[in-house]
Amino acid sequence: MLLKLNFKLHLCIFTTFFMSVNLLAQSKSITSEVLYSMERITNASISPSGNYILMSISKPNIETNKMESKVQIISRNGEMLYDLTADEDAISSTVWRPTGDAFAYILSKDDKHHIYFVKYATVYDVNKIRDGIPSNFYSNKKRIASFDEAISELQFSPDGKFIAFIKDVKVEQTIAEKYPQYSKANVRIYDSLPIRQWDYWFDENVPHIFYMPIEGTESDVKDIMEGEKYHFINGFSWSPDSKEIAYSCKKNSGASSTRSTNSDVYIYTLSDSKTINITNGMQGYDNTPKYSPDEKYIAFCSQERAGFESDRIRLMLYDRNSKTINEITKGFDQWVNEYIWSSDSKALYFTATNKGCYSIFKANIFDNKIIEISKGQYDYSNLSIAKDNTLIFGRTNMLEPKELYYMTDDNGEAKKITKLNDAIVESLATSSFEEKWIKTKDGKDLHCWIVFPPNFDKNKKYPMITYCQGGPQQMISQAYGFRWNMSLLSAKGYVIVAPNRRGCPGFGQKWVDAITHDWSGKPMQDILDATDFMCKESYIDKNKLVAIGASAGGYATFWLAGNHNKRFKAFLSHCGVFDFYSMYGATEELFFPDWEWYGAYWESKQAKAYYEKHSPNMYIDKWDTPMIISTGEKDFRVPYTQSLEAFTAAQVKGIPSKLLIYPEMNHFIGKTQEYMIWYNEVFDFFDKHINK
Repeated sequence: MLLKLNFKLHLCIFTTFFMSVNLLAQSKSITSEVLYSMERITNASISPSGNYILMSISKPNIETNKMESKVQIISRNGEMLYDLTADEDAISSTVWRPTGDAFAYILSKDDKHHIYFVKYATVYDVNKIRDGIPSNFYSNKKRIASFDEAISELQFSPDGKFIAFIKDVKVEQTIAEKYPQYSKANVRIYDSLPIRQWDYWFDENVPHIFYMPIEGTESDVKDIMEGEKYHFINGFSWSPDSKEIAYSCKKNSGASSTRSTNSDVYIYTLSDSKTINITNGMQGYDNTPKYSPDEKYIAFCSQERAGFESDRIRLMLYDRNSKTINEITKGFDQWVNEYIWSSDSKALYFTATNKGCYSIFKANIFDNKIIEISKGQYDYSNLSIAKDNTLIFGRTNMLEPKELYYMTDDNGEAKKITKLNDAIVESLATSSFEEKWIKTKDGKDLHCWIVFPPNFDKNKKYPMITYCQGGPQQMISQAYGFRWNMSLLSAKGYVIVAPNRRGCPGFGQKWVDAITHDWSGKPMQDILDATDFMCKESYIDKNKLVAIGASAGGYATFWLAGNHNKRFKAFLSHCGVFDFYSMYGATEELFFPDWEWYGAYWESKQAKAYYEKHSPNMYIDKWDTPMIISTGEKDFRVPYTQSLEAFTAAQVKGIPSKLLIYPEMNHFIGKTQEYMIWYNEVFDFFDKHINK
């Protein structure tokens, strides 16, 4: 009894001490260093049995400025976690073999790309591995293939005998082959569009789908698009009998391929190497086909209007017997994001936009009835399902990084599996958020997220950030970003208003369409309306307002700089669109300005008039506000010259301005130390100019 009392006394003392330390630790706000110390779930899938989850974890190494990766297996109840691999090099595309007794992954190391196959001796006998991975666990680990070209998207065939993946294949003559006598020359030669994409120049290689036997070698690899010069684009899957592969591709070339989004879904038969198009005549973007487990259907995502990358994303069903296609989400006025089949083939689970969140829905294929099965203001992602219909998924909000959860029935509660970053999050004084619906100048309902800094006191005055969303058709959701992190931005003592202005999905396609042909009209007024609404709050210091944004959000800050009527004290634009004329000639996706801006400026008086009315460079004469601009040299979507033009204009006008150029970055800042510098420079700039 005395021992028990002493134990309780010591436990009480320890608990009190721990609570005191924890409360003290909570006075600390998140920093960029803390944000980049968190682990990130990059891939996760549940085992066929439903008991274990295979996942890839990445974590920035601030000192080396690289991402480190590892593969882990965790039990569904979260009680057992095992590190299977740990490497400083990039591990990706972890995938179960359908039999559940093995997995594969890609390791990129020393400029080579390897496929590793791990077959373990025991199929997760809990009693045998409770104390750790047995010594013979890796007895059958082997490297089954190595390639010079990058590979991605591993997929086992359902019978477990083959593995498919994406890899580049040479389809054109190289410059060195054409001019062997000029071996030291460095030149690119093109005679048609496209010439580049995202952050790389097109060369003699294109990505194709390959497959090979697990017991084979690199020499056994088979290209299912052999002889074609087209690029595989998005999503492929095996048929349940392992006899077919369905995939999506845009099979056109030249300028037309850059001015249209039209792609189709194809079926390749392994036995005779024949390919058929099952969406011929559908003019929009058709992608990510997946066979139903009972082999009767192929589901895929589709957008109806060719050339419009932000059309409503529908979920379609192809009947393999009747060869007919029907829409499962007819009448569902949201965007489907990702989806999976139920194990009985009677339903599809999918995530979709939903008024500022990405929620999980279930669609019954026989009556097209759609129900929402997730709860709360969260973003859900990384759907995976077991044979018993146990559903796992990632869940996050603006304050909590992604962790894995599972659900065993459609009406059940989400149960937490991983706690990768719980200790870090619990040690911080966190921000808080709420949603507000405000009335716009023209009487529309505008959804806004409001984020408050740690230890917010409504009796004090705070500076405010107006966050301008990019896209332009992209929703401000409950994502815990490692780029635009609302907790980190507010930790500097700012209140944030983030309006889902016209153009943002999640509020019906009509709201999305409202930005097309009106970039600087009502969508920009929405941003100003949200700003003015918040300035009526007693805790906002309306003399300390800044506006930030990237891409189309960077466009917004460039445009607002000439049209804000002295509201803001400073602006930030990252990779923003500045000059519609030069943008059209330099971007790599012409279908975007073709749709949004009436086409090329020389093609019609309507287009030319639109460019002159809506392009930010037309309002330079009104610029008078400090601005910090950042960009990546490898950004081919909104080329870095857009930022150079804006910085030059600001400098010539004598406006306090700063330019950050990242030679190795594309449309995003993807490296740790580069981000740290960006974050410090931005808020040093803001603090300097709002406190004048």
